Order: sequence, then structure tokens, then C-alpha cells
Amino acid sequence: MKKLFHIAVIICCCYSVAAQNLTTRFEKTQGQETATYAECIAYYQQLDKRFPQILMKEMGNTDAGLPLHLVIYSPSGDFNFTSLRQKNKRIILVNNGIHSGEPDGIDASMLLLRDLALGKKKLPDNIVLAVIPVYNIGGALNRSTDYRVDQNGPAAFGSRGNARNYDLNRDFIKADSRNARSFQQIYQLTDPDVFIDNHVSNGADYQHIMTLLSTEHNKMGGVMGNFLHQEFEPGIYRLMKEKGYDLVPYVNHFGETPENGWITYADGPRYSSGYTTLFHTFGFVPETHMLKPYPQRVQATYALMESFISFVSQHSEEIKTLRAKTKEQEKTQDRFPLEWNVDTTHYSMINFKGYVAIHKPSDISGEPRLFYDRSKPFEKQVKFFDNVVAGNFIQKPEAYIIPQGWWNVLDLLKNNAVQMRRLSQDTTILVETYHIADYKTAQRPYEGHYLHSGVKLTITKDSIHFRKGDYYIPMNQVANRYLMETLEPTGGDSFFAWNFFDPILARKEGYSPYVFEDIAATYLQSNPALQEEMKQKRAADSSFAKSGEAQLRYVYEHSPYAEPGYMRYPVFRLIKH
Repeated sequence: MKKLFHIAVIICCCYSVAAQNLTTRFEKTQGQETATYAECIAYYQQLDKRFPQILMKEMGNTDAGLPLHLVIYSPSGDFNFTSLRQKNKRIILVNNGIHSGEPDGIDASMLLLRDLALGKKKLPDNIVLAVIPVYNIGGALNRSTDYRVDQNGPAAFGSRGNARNYDLNRDFIKADSRNARSFQQIYQLTDPDVFIDNHVSNGADYQHIMTLLSTEHNKMGGVMGNFLHQEFEPGIYRLMKEKGYDLVPYVNHFGETPENGWITYADGPRYSSGYTTLFHTFGFVPETHMLKPYPQRVQATYALMESFISFVSQHSEEIKTLRAKTKEQEKTQDRFPLEWNVDTTHYSMINFKGYVAIHKPSDISGEPRLFYDRSKPFEKQVKFFDNVVAGNFIQKPEAYIIPQGWWNVLDLLKNNAVQMRRLSQDTTILVETYHIADYKTAQRPYEGHYLHSGVKLTITKDSIHFRKGDYYIPMNQVANRYLMETLEPTGGDSFFAWNFFDPILARKEGYSPYVFEDIAATYLQSNPALQEEMKQKRAADSSFAKSGEAQLRYVYEHSPYAEPGYMRYPVFRLIKH
């Protein structure tokens, strides 16, 4: 008995020493400070060195010139994701610090992985946890006490913009940053069942510590969308309630204050959870409330990650089956929606705990300003418009064909594990061709781009000559939805919208009028149909009839001398006949 007692004392002492050596800056400062980037990476290096169930890997570069890390917690010590899937493990991928001024997830993940390693918490055997310690490394290095002036702690933290001032949570489709390209590689490697992107909210004041943005269940669609809406979200809400947290959906209110309800957040594929939806992952964006004390926010983030682990473990087989079924169905799905609008006719009633909002004179201007009176809390049922309606359905082609010169697009497709092959020889193929008939362009830059919208197309069938080495992309694969969202130019986050194909929007060839006049006259004489078109246009359009320049250009644009690539979208659709 005495011997057993001594063993127990030794174990307790070893545990105490181990825990003491792994105390985080967050704990040392009683929750007033967050780890620096260097401290965070050094901490995980220590966990990697000391615990066989933890591995940290470098996974590509970032705009800061430093590698993006992935920390894997695997109870079995197996870190091969192909092997882990074969062993029927569910994989949860956690992203931290995409906005480095929102460090709650950074500290919560450090605490969680340490507690798992020390045995204070147990990771179920059917779960593997993969964590990106700090995604926005450039922002984390740009540390200050002055950013996010409306946030309650910690004492200092990073900036929202990355090393090139990109908002990385708008970069998942266009992938302008090295961070995003490395993330895509991580995502395709892990193929997570669940994705969690830890954030801190902006906006209204209310009593809730944690809010949750789930990927829109209608957009996810099918059996996964139903499960998300009917089982997954309610399950997480129940588990958090048991831990003492009244969870509410992300407060995306449409008025000055949220007591009249709010709409769901339509997370397009530029956002993290919208991107992961394209590949059939349950995506979530936790948003702690900015005005709550930092220790409370970190604890809530920790509790939410625990809740996800518990739910996914309990529903492991169901999640596996739903994802597999959805992936197979997508291979044969014919039509894909590219537009989603909030359904204002259907809503749920949710319990909201807020504060009475009033207006009082501003100390700066004397004008009325919004003020939340925390001495007057309230609780009421509010409307949550949690449905979106699909639109702009596009029939998928049998395949896309992309000329090899568009390497900027092809590189992204490869990075996202799109299956494709190269043509073995020069060939001419009858394809469906888009021409850009009209579009609008934003007047101000957004994340390094002037976005296009309102795209209108004319569609023709043409015999196009393709070269050996051009890319044939079959539309019978798991990446179909990603391909439709990015390659169809009317999509809001398509590569066309993000300016990848802007070179086609300007002519490169032209003519000198005094030279082309004689050529145009000869061409017009040999084309009676074009003569008739011009006659009708002169009759219908007086300004055209009075403009020799306009008429000459009309002949040019309807002749073989006009360059065929102008306004012709260089992604061609092979259609079954």
C-alpha cells in the first residue's frame, strides 16, 4: 500500500511539473494576454516533442515568409490522413487567427491540446483533431494594443489584414495570398468532416458570450443540409447549454439593433465555411462577443470545441455516411444553383438575451448616439430568417476544356485536387462557347480586385481548335460544385467575377480607317446578309445612320478580321449531343 502511495505521489508530481512547464501566457496573466506568434509555435513544438500523439508539420508558405503549420492530435499516433480515414476516424479541422486581432481560438486551442495530451481531457478514439495554430501570421506579427478599439481584451493582439493587407476570410476562392493556397493544400489533405473557424464578432451588444455561424443548410442541401439543420445545430446548442452557454446564431441584424430579429449569413465560397461547403464539409464559424472579458471568450471557445468533439464522436457513422452519399450524388447532379437569396417568408423564433437600446446625446457632437443600457437586460423571442432560396441554375457540361495558357486558373484547380487530363494531340472540338455580352464592374477596389457582376452571356456552338496539352476537365467528380462556382462566369464568386479573365475584355487588334475602308467595302459587297443587317440598323438607329465611324466598326466587328478572342470566355463547355 505504501509503495502504491509513493507511485501515486510520483505520478502526481510529474503531472504537476508537466502542467507547470506547459502553462500558457494566457494562464500566466490570468487571461489578460494572448500568446505571441513565436510563443504559440514554440509551445506546439514542445507538445510535439513530448507527446507521441501530437505532430506539428509545416504545410506551405504564407505572405509573411513563414510556414503555415498544422498540428495534429491523433490518439493512436497515426498521422497519415489516408490511413486515418481507412481506420474510420472522423477529422475535425480547426482554423485560428484568420483575423489575428481575434485570438480567442489561438489560446483555447493551446489549452485544449495540452489538456488532451496530459489526460485532463480525453479525445474519443474515433476523432482526430487537426489545428492551424495561427493562420494570419503576418497579422499576428503586426501586434499592437490599439487595434480593434471596440474589443475588450486581450492587452495586445495582431491586425485583421495579413502581411499584404488582405482580409484572409475573403480569399478562399481567389487565393491571392500564399496563406490561402497553403490552406487549400491542408484542406485537401485532411478532407475534414467538420471545419471550425474561430472568430470574435463585431456589431451589437447583448448578453450572449458565444454566437455561431453555421454554413447555410439550404446551400449545403440534401441529406447533409437536413442533418445540419435538424440534428447537428440543435445538438451543439444542447451541449453548450449543458456547459452554461446560451448559444444563438451569429447576430447578423438588419436594423440598428437586433431585437427585431435578423437574417442568416449567406456564406459564399470566398469565406472559409462557404469554401468548405463546396467540398461537403460541415462548416462553422464561432463568433465570441467582442465586449465580453477575454477569459470568458476563451473559455467559451474551449467549451464549443469540446461540444463539437463530443457531437461528432457520437454521430460518427452518420456523418461518414452522409458525406459519402453526398459526394456520390454530386458526381451525377445535373444542375447547380449559383445564387442564393434570403427567404423572407419563413423564419424561426429564437430566444435572444439583449440589452435595452436608447439614444442619448454624443459627448463629441451633441447629436443622438446609440447606447446599450446594461442595467436593463431583457429576454425575448425574435425572428431568425434561416432559409435561403436557390436561383440561377446552370446545367453542368459533360466537361470543361481550358487552354493551357490560363495557368493562373489551372494552378488553382490543381491546388484543389480537381481531376483533369491534358489533350494528347491538337484537335478541333465542337463546344458550347460563352461570349460576355454585358457586365458591371465595381467602382471601388475590394480585396485587391474590381469585382464584376450582372454578367450576361450569349451562347453559341463553335468548332474550336485546341492544342496538345490543353486541359480536359470531366464533370463526374467530387469537385463538381467547386468547378461550377468558379468556372461559370455568372457566379458571384466565379473566377470571372474576381478578374481572372479580364484580358479578354479589351481588344488587342484594330485597324486604321483609311486602310480598312476599301477592305470593308469589298467584304460588304460579297456579304448581302450583312448589307441587309446594316440597312435595318440604319433605319432603326439614326445616330448609327449618321456615323461613318460606327458603320465601319460594325463591318469590322462582323467580319473575320475581328479577333475571335475578344469577349470570348476561354473556358469551353463540352455538351452531350
